[in-house]
Amino acid sequence: MSLNGKAALVTGAGQGIGKACAVALAQAGARVAVFDLKQESADATVAALPDPSRHLAIAGNVADSKAVKEAFAKTVAAFGRLDVLVNNAGTGTGPNDGSAKMYELMAQRNAELARGEKPKTHVEQVVFMEDEGWRAVMGVNLDGAFYCTREALRIMAAHDIKGSIINIASTAVQSGEGPVHYVTSKTALVGMTRAIAREVASRGIRINAVAPGPTDTPMMRSIPEEWITSLEKAIPLGRLAHPEEIAAAVRFLAGDESSYVTGSVLVANGGSYFF
Repeated sequence: MSLNGKAALVTGAGQGIGKACAVALAQAGARVAVFDLKQESADATVAALPDPSRHLAIAGNVADSKAVKEAFAKTVAAFGRLDVLVNNAGTGTGPNDGSAKMYELMAQRNAELARGEKPKTHVEQVVFMEDEGWRAVMGVNLDGAFYCTREALRIMAAHDIKGSIINIASTAVQSGEGPVHYVTSKTALVGMTRAIAREVASRGIRINAVAPGPTDTPMMRSIPEEWITSLEKAIPLGRLAHPEEIAAAVRFLAGDESSYVTGSVLVANGGSYFF
């Protein structure tokens, strides 16, 4: 597969799946704009790409529509075009979102089970979640993906580019497992993917989603180890995904080999759930 002559922007590309996507697209020949919250993380990813001078590191918050506009303007100024967008930036926690209390209750319930007791502890998050915690996750995972998609579509439409947009969703859309704001945001992201795919199909622009299962990333390693272990046990392939395995799915959707695929969800979850 070749992406020679194409330009891509990957959000949240300073680590994990986003970094793996930036590497995969660059290895396929694309010039890549690495967009991350931290400049040093974006710089580090660009340094890891083949021929770093061909690529661009940009710092900004995808939840800030002004910062998004500036990032896309820099990308077009540097590359002259935009063919691929990967909406990867995401978070599973926010300030005062009740996650700390939820993990505490989870540990209590696990201890009750380990003692052979009938559990009396309710593992809850919503009752402890404040507005800022809800908005912090929705702002990055959903609003940020919308802001970036809107800017990409404006560029692609203006330059008559038959581009490809890939949203990173989650197996949580099917399972419902995970923090409520995270699951909600990823479910909405799939709905947005389908709606926009219909809207822009007449322009030859494709938009799809990739739904990873549990993947070995820094965000995954931020949750309690016992939760990670239980997730692994439930995966038929018996392990977490490697970020590069998710990036391979993204690279397929970015290129011409997937030219008849739009509005779809490509599942890479080790057989955990079926869409």
